[in-house]
Amino acid sequence: MSIFSLNCKGKLLIVNKPMVMGIINCTPDSYFSDSRVHSLPDILAKAHQMVQDGAGILDLGGQSTRPGSKRIPASVEMERVVPAVRAVRVSYPDIIISVDTYYSSVAAAALEAGASIVNDVTGGSYDPEILEVAQQYRAPYVCTHLPGNLESITDAMQTNQVSAEVLRFFESKLDSLRKKGLNDIILDPGFGFGKSVAQNYELLKSVAALKAIGAPLLIGISRKSMVYKPLNISATEALSASSALHMYALERGVDILRVHDVKEATECITLYNLLQ
Repeated sequence: MSIFSLNCKGKLLIVNKPMVMGIINCTPDSYFSDSRVHSLPDILAKAHQMVQDGAGILDLGGQSTRPGSKRIPASVEMERVVPAVRAVRVSYPDIIISVDTYYSSVAAAALEAGASIVNDVTGGSYDPEILEVAQQYRAPYVCTHLPGNLESITDAMQTNQVSAEVLRFFESKLDSLRKKGLNDIILDPGFGFGKSVAQNYELLKSVAALKAIGAPLLIGISRKSMVYKPLNISATEALSASSALHMYALERGVDILRVHDVKEATECITLYNLLQ
């Protein structure tokens, strides 16, 4: 893998080996039920376990983007996320916190409360002002490939060259984002977003090509339908299969694994490092 540095609101994060981003869903309806936490004590307990298990980043979100989920307003998302970010920051002052949102107002409030990274699944298409927020706070920005919009998130792309489409998107998007003053950009190919199971696997097989763009690469495949549907199992049963794909991704240069199961992902990275 390449070595990257990210300026997280003045704190330098050196990405010189694969990292784990732990998912904390402050939601009642995320697709993996065991990842849902509501009360601050439960959120802090999950954060504690993830930090102990080796997470370098904690990704807190208040809105599910699973297929069929209902959009909630920024005010509700803010009530879920901002107190959680503040509580985690107080308890773990050195951990890097990412806020998973596409609302500029939620991003700004979370960054004020202690978050350092903005993770936007829409690539700035839903609320373009979120890009200005990230630039203003000097926060790294996770740019996700989402074809279409949130309402069409279950509709597969009409292409036989999904990898080429994603590559073109990122090349164009990186140029646009840098012109807006965003230099610390993390790329997320958007597995499961507007892509069929077959398209997801084509994209995963070609993920090494995205490294040529020259930005940190994050993938989120943990317990997603691309993992469990081919095996005719549920998300609850998809841990070992997720780990298998995580190792595959690491071998192709992925820098950050966004996961529900931090301990197992950390173990994957430990074994991967032994093979280098």
